[in-house]
Amino acid sequence: MIPEPASERELAPDAAEGSPLLALQRATHATLQVLAAELVDLDLTASEINALAILSDGRGRTVSRLGAAAGTRPTTLTSVLDRLERRGHITRGTRAGDRRVVVIELTPSGRLTADTIRRTVTGLEERAIGRLPAEAVAGFHAVIRALSEVTS
Repeated sequence: MIPEPASERELAPDAAEGSPLLALQRATHATLQVLAAELVDLDLTASEINALAILSDGRGRTVSRLGAAAGTRPTTLTSVLDRLERRGHITRGTRAGDRRVVVIELTPSGRLTADTIRRTVTGLEERAIGRLPAEAVAGFHAVIRALSEVTS
């Protein structure tokens, strides 16, 4: 009897297992899928969820600060903000003393939606890393900071 050939997965180790960056990318993709599934009733894109999650602390942000926090250029963020504004989740206003600066703030409906997103994100974080030692979480944050520094 001739043995069945090994699958590709059995022959070659997963590239993401050896690469922290690829593992992070895979985990990010899986995380976005879980969040999208848990928040499906909100009918938001991943980018919209991300923007509202950032704004969930209640502080208004300029487009450039929101873009930096989201890892997106302000020009790319514009269509996300357009959709959120049409849905009544955000307002765009000017900063007192400098009408050239646009500030993004949550509306009451946006606050409710952002709170739902924040609770969902917090729940996923607790399930994923709640039992890890503090040193492991600190190491993860160190990796994220290092990646942020070289990609900024």
